[in-house]
Amino acid sequence: MQTSVSRPLFFCCCYWDGLVKSGSMARKVDIDKVVRQHLEMEQSFTGFTVKGKAEASQQREREDNMAAVEKAAELEKIADEVNQCRKCGLGSLRTNAVPGEGNPNARIMFVGEAPGADEDAQGRPFVGRAGQLLDKVIAACGLKRSDVFIGNILKCRPPENRDPAADEIISCLPYLQRQIELINPEVIVALGAHAARTLLNTNKSIGELRGQFHEYYAGIGRPPIKLMPTYHTAYLLRNYSPENRRRVWEDMKKVLVELDLPVPE
Repeated sequence: MQTSVSRPLFFCCCYWDGLVKSGSMARKVDIDKVVRQHLEMEQSFTGFTVKGKAEASQQREREDNMAAVEKAAELEKIADEVNQCRKCGLGSLRTNAVPGEGNPNARIMFVGEAPGADEDAQGRPFVGRAGQLLDKVIAACGLKRSDVFIGNILKCRPPENRDPAADEIISCLPYLQRQIELINPEVIVALGAHAARTLLNTNKSIGELRGQFHEYYAGIGRPPIKLMPTYHTAYLLRNYSPENRRRVWEDMKKVLVELDLPVPE
């Protein structure tokens, strides 16, 4: 009797122990399966996210390229208008109009007073000695001429490089204003008193204006653009001194800091 009783008890214990073990194994299998599925899902969505970011970045790049093409086309239209312009007497005296040139997406826009003899001959801005010095200033900033946009208040050369007349500025300024609106630079560098006074609508001297940022308003409802007045490179050639050179470089360093660009020593 004892033997017959003990056998079923032993069998039951073994059976129960088997169920517990098999249940534990089942749970372990289920947990492993859940973990594996979770990892697969996470990797799947991670890949999807990376792909989504890459596609978004590519889309933004395509849109930027399209915008640059559209800007370039509009700037070309303005250049064509300038080349045909006869709104003031300078149109009949010029050899070539000088609309301006550079990067349609430029972060910095340099604006001078008016073309000189070399610019009038070539139809390009800042190509004479003053332009060569400006190229050196741009290079010292760690940039290339192709990174910026360069223009002038007047698009035609005044006789004997005289100062721009009021009626000439009134006739010509809208071309520059349209270029600024299209390019929408983050900073305008006004080279010399005439450029700074015209863009800021002030009679202050360049000595009073330079060295600090001002605000240029490109249009109603648009945020102001930072404007840094500094000495014209033609002025530096006529009045070269270590002090004047230092002042221009200090102005340009402030521009680089404003744009969060590296400042060369």
